[in-house]
Amino acid sequence: MDPFYTGDMPKWLSDEALPTHSKKYYLVQESELPENDWLHLFIEIAFLKANPELVASPPLEISKVVLETKEDYITEAREKLHAENAIFYISYKYTGVSSSDHKAIIRKTMDGVPEHMSLEIALVK
Repeated sequence: MDPFYTGDMPKWLSDEALPTHSKKYYLVQESELPENDWLHLFIEIAFLKANPELVASPPLEISKVVLETKEDYITEAREKLHAENAIFYISYKYTGVSSSDHKAIIRKTMDGVPEHMSLEIALVK
């Protein structure tokens, strides 16, 4: 596995640091969220990591997703959503009682074995 996907989790990617011309990053469009509903599962896992006492799925809403990967795709940038190894910077909102904004960094890695996937989660304050 590329060392880029190992070691300490990266810091939160600020809007100023996001080079829009870079092939390494992809800003997920709001219209793509319904067809990639697994991103919602990612934020549920992140939220439940911080709130393990919850027993039901929390009401969450994705605000913004930026994807970082070293994997190149020749056709469309949105194909990066299906990269085997990627880092997701996700802003989301808890819409229940006492609603609040949250951020999580989620590193997804796969080792090439079918159905093997690892998720590492860093909660950003």
